[in-house]
Amino acid sequence: MIKASVIGATGYAGAEVVRLLALHPEVELVYLTSQSYIGQQIDDVYPHLKGFVNNVLVEQETEKIAESSDVVFVALPHGHAVSTGEAVVKAGKKVIDLGADFRFRNALVYEQWYKVKHGAPALSETAVYGLPEINRERIRDAVVVGNPGCYPTSALLALYPLVKEKLIDPQSIIIDSKSGVSGAGRTPAIGSLYTEAAEGIKAYNVGRHRHTPEIEQELSIFAGESVYVSFTPHLTPMIRGILTTAYATLSDKAKSLNLNQYYREIYAREAFIRVHPEGVWPQTKWVLGTNLCDIGVAADPRTNRVVVTTVIDNLVKGAAGQAVQNMNIIFGLPEKTGLEVPPLYP
Repeated sequence: MIKASVIGATGYAGAEVVRLLALHPEVELVYLTSQSYIGQQIDDVYPHLKGFVNNVLVEQETEKIAESSDVVFVALPHGHAVSTGEAVVKAGKKVIDLGADFRFRNALVYEQWYKVKHGAPALSETAVYGLPEINRERIRDAVVVGNPGCYPTSALLALYPLVKEKLIDPQSIIIDSKSGVSGAGRTPAIGSLYTEAAEGIKAYNVGRHRHTPEIEQELSIFAGESVYVSFTPHLTPMIRGILTTAYATLSDKAKSLNLNQYYREIYAREAFIRVHPEGVWPQTKWVLGTNLCDIGVAADPRTNRVVVTTVIDNLVKGAAGQAVQNMNIIFGLPEKTGLEVPPLYP
């Protein structure tokens, strides 16, 4: 059995890791930590876990946790995972960070956008960006995995096939994303109140969202050149889900391709990606509670642009589910282990 611990188990992402690991046939949950609920059972904090997980929440004693675990999931806000990562690596164990601390190859970019000094730039350089569909081979041998952000996951899976084969002008990319309120986390905030978020939709952090450089970093690797995108996120009055629509100008090379068939071929062996038939545009409800990413794609000959839509559950494929998928890869398990469930509907 893989001994797994979760640092920050009572945030939305951490609790989702716990939920998924509770029924994972190859995992034993060892330590679950919390700052606010030390000494309480997690199923008292999250009653939906009753009968599945009853671990007592403990304070974060990093060295003790690292010694007793094979893998440590860190579900803390950015700026808090570096010391934990260093301790886990020192103990010879694996760490999967659901925050931003190990997503960037260049720590200076992280510091510029997150306004926090990175405590271990060298460790960040060796971390593997944990998008399995793209970096699977590197993830297998990873010690530190920087789990991708939710918006970048949806955007990169949409654009990877196009950028990889130079089917678009990489400098023409526009990304429009809409996310449910759970993406803001569990900490109370006025903008997340029901009366503030319900029955409306709004753009936020336009031109300055922290996921922008993460998207650009990976697209630049795909393209072999520096790529800059226009990315605008929106808050929508739903609990879970992200819908991303990406637009770009098609290259001459793309004009002879059936893009829908091309996407089907690229993702044919991916367990969690479903490319829908031409003319079918996926909805967030179609992936609710799962590690799936549904894709719709079409060329617009009138404007010579491509339109790609992806939908994911921001807390699963956009966070906890992808983290478990990364764990499965690292430990040589089938990627679907513990994640093979149909979506909830309606």
